[in-house]
Amino acid sequence: MTADVIDGKALAHKLRGEMTREVSQLKDQAIFPHLTVIIVGDDPASKSYVNGKKKASAETGISSDIIEMPSSTSEDKLLEKIYELNSDKTVHGILVQLPLPVHIHEQRIIEAINPDKDVDGFHPINIGKMMTGNDTFLPCTPYGIITMLHSYGIQLEGKHAVVIGRSNIVGKPVGQLLLNEHATVTYCHSKTSYLTSFTADADILIVAVGKPNVIRSEHIKQGAVIIDVGINRLNDGTLTGDVDFESAAEKASYITPVPKGVGPMTITMLLSNTIKAAKGLSYLGG
Repeated sequence: MTADVIDGKALAHKLRGEMTREVSQLKDQAIFPHLTVIIVGDDPASKSYVNGKKKASAETGISSDIIEMPSSTSEDKLLEKIYELNSDKTVHGILVQLPLPVHIHEQRIIEAINPDKDVDGFHPINIGKMMTGNDTFLPCTPYGIITMLHSYGIQLEGKHAVVIGRSNIVGKPVGQLLLNEHATVTYCHSKTSYLTSFTADADILIVAVGKPNVIRSEHIKQGAVIIDVGINRLNDGTLTGDVDFESAAEKASYITPVPKGVGPMTITMLLSNTIKAAKGLSYLGG
């Protein structure tokens, strides 16, 4: 068996085309979706991500701006800027790029964002609504993964999904979204013993550990669906995922590549959330 490749880049392009038309219609109604991104410090990877978000926004007609603050910025100063954006009616989405400098408490910053403008989907109110299956802003990477699975007609109900990784950004929320889709979900992580005994039973395997090529064909079940969230840069400068693509593709039915898999979908779902915020559909009083 050779797996079908889930082309996240092509799907993201298709969805962004639909979003472009929707944004145009909103503008005809005098609704102008706007995203503001705050970046604290000069981390090159964070700057690259932020610039990618700005470019993607422009391509779909969503206006955006980047507020750059030095790494020495105090927590109070950052909170002051967030409160200012919370009260700005022209700003629909607020995103604070993570990670933040060590002297700033990330959770306090996340909780300061108005849940109606939390297009990252990390505010406890939005997480709570996701947990209970209510309409809300979903975390972008898990949202993108579920969208990919739906778009390829992959059945989730009744399937055994194994999630490797338990981060608040990917692992925990994607497991909950799969549970909301009536999958049976198992979480594995760095303390899990006999990992293969779990992965080899997975109909759907989500891998988000941040280590190159840790999952190979011997870890997976024949015909499994493999979603590789990892993106790792090797010494030769090439990018690879957490899954050894070539060996896994020999047994999987579907598999995401790295790059051009999950990554493009993450930014696309951020745009989706921003449009949702502009339309006032968050269930949180918008």
